[in-house]
Amino acid sequence: MDFKIRAAIKEDCKEIQRMIMELAIYEKMPEQVKISHEELERDGFGQNSYFECLVAEVPEEHKYKAGHTVVGYSLYFYKYSTWKGCVIHIEDLYVMQEFRGNGIGKALLSKVAEVGKKKQCQRLELNVLDWNKPSRDFYAAKGAVDLTESEGWHALRFHGQSLDNLANEAPED
Repeated sequence: MDFKIRAAIKEDCKEIQRMIMELAIYEKMPEQVKISHEELERDGFGQNSYFECLVAEVPEEHKYKAGHTVVGYSLYFYKYSTWKGCVIHIEDLYVMQEFRGNGIGKALLSKVAEVGKKKQCQRLELNVLDWNKPSRDFYAAKGAVDLTESEGWHALRFHGQSLDNLANEAPED
């Protein structure tokens, strides 16, 4: 199938938000999604960008029955390892169900890796749900290492009231 990978533009945010919801439904957590396309526009294409994004686009003749030509995306950002230096982190990599198996996911992953290498990133990181064996197998086949198994790392999160409580305990300036 013919497709191209390109940098997302502000006008893609409605399509990206649609696919974020599709991914959340697949991951059985649609109620967790609170982001709007306006927030994506502000946070990715405003004065202080928090993320970058690539989209996969098919030509009009291959568009989805609902009219979509943007059929996948990879949203990523940079972080820093005190041990290794710059790291590129993929928050989401998603391809619409109807377009999987055509190399789009691999192309998105490879393009993010290329972006990271150009920025001198030492690692590419991402998280995968434990039950998502197809994705875990996909990444493992490309050489990803499961840090939970190999090094015992666990992902932790503060949010909601626990984040508020923690912030309220900060010493005053």
